[in-house]
Amino acid sequence: MKGFLLRWLISAISLLAVVHIVAGVSVDRWLTTIIAALVIGLLNAFIRPLLLVLTLPVNVLTLGLFTLVINACLFSFAAWLVRGFQVTGFWSAFLGALVFSIVSGLLNLVIKPDQG
Repeated sequence: MKGFLLRWLISAISLLAVVHIVAGVSVDRWLTTIIAALVIGLLNAFIRPLLLVLTLPVNVLTLGLFTLVINACLFSFAAWLVRGFQVTGFWSAFLGALVFSIVSGLLNLVIKPDQG
């Protein structure tokens, strides 16, 4: 349970970083950030693996770069699901998902939520 809460906190911090770095991504308040982080985590846990399997031939042809498009689509879908979390277009979603992944990955390396 502690690991889940730490990962959720890391996702929320990563989303705050995205809001401050990427111009087309915004949230209206703190609670929206926390809910959006949870929704992004759930989408990445349940829908992303299915999409990766379904798009495997395209992913192989593009040497894995299509995964970035899938991440952008899921990021945009999370914005569609959560009221108060806005993403203005595909490129904002693309950059937002990329920054979210990088910041989240770096924070996971530093904090190590699985150890404990």
